[in-house]
Amino acid sequence: MGARRVTLADVAKVVGVSPTTVSLVLSGRGRDLRISEAMQRRVQEAATEMEYRRSRASVAQRAARARTIAFVSDAVASSRLAGGMISGALGAARRRGMTLFFGETGGDGGFERTLIETMRDYQVDGIILAAVHTRRVRVPVELTAGRAVLLNVLPQDPSPLPCVLPDEVQGGRAAARVLLDAGHREGIHLIGAGPTGEGLPPDRPAASGRVTGIRQALAEAGVSVEGGRPCRRWLPEHGFEATRALLRTRRPRALICLDDRLALGAYQALQDAGLTVPHDVSVVSFDDHPIASWLRPRLTTVASQHQDLGAKAVDVLLGEADQADAGRLGRGRTHHVPMPVRNRESVATPR
Repeated sequence: MGARRVTLADVAKVVGVSPTTVSLVLSGRGRDLRISEAMQRRVQEAATEMEYRRSRASVAQRAARARTIAFVSDAVASSRLAGGMISGALGAARRRGMTLFFGETGGDGGFERTLIETMRDYQVDGIILAAVHTRRVRVPVELTAGRAVLLNVLPQDPSPLPCVLPDEVQGGRAAARVLLDAGHREGIHLIGAGPTGEGLPPDRPAASGRVTGIRQALAEAGVSVEGGRPCRRWLPEHGFEATRALLRTRRPRALICLDDRLALGAYQALQDAGLTVPHDVSVVSFDDHPIASWLRPRLTTVASQHQDLGAKAVDVLLGEADQADAGRLGRGRTHHVPMPVRNRESVATPR
């Protein structure tokens, strides 16, 4: 006789909570029902250590009552910037008469696998694996057992799963075009990377697309990036230090910051040097973080459309699932979501 299957009650007994609490946590609803993070972690760790698997009999009955999509992320719900992904996915699911389950892993690979297995046991119609910032991952084997889409996630190895990503190259071209249209032809510097894209932080793999797009658009106009300052992290203090170091040797006419938080630091360094935006130095950036509209002058930036990304992931998940039934699934295809420019007041014609 095989080993006895671990039940919800077994996990609950070890942790010292009710089976209902364990079920809520493992179904990704712990945060919504205000179960403390410490308690959620205890439940998750116990379930992983005990190799708990949800009974398929009970979840099959639940699945028969409603069509469902699972949204598994590293930290999207707790990120103010990227919470729009959930909103977009939720709206797209509702329009199709579907329910969205959500679970956040906190970057814990072991719990990510447990959560994916749990969602599969619920017999969801598909799973979206998402990340706040585009990152490379080794796709869990559990994810490929059914319909799934990678959202803001790049597979380290070849994968049959479709990906939904911001169109970073197009976004880079759009940022460069803002400066070109304003008349900038010289003195353009990058903040966040070297002039050819060197020095990008390893946790920002998609940023190389931004630099590629910038360089392409400038080159087509016969213009080049004059210089750039890498930043080991993309926080305001790093943008401040990079811009201050640049100003010791050069007087830029325009800065392209690879992230709005870097732009905040750049603003401060320019102000300390007695320079004004945009009359002395134009600044354009990326992401459309809330700080972009809080800065004075307001920051022109290329937006990451988080709601559109979430909605697109649902459309791809269900659309490609429909194609699969007809034997026409485009495996491993990448779907790019455009990045529009938010024109504000930080770019002007060079004096």
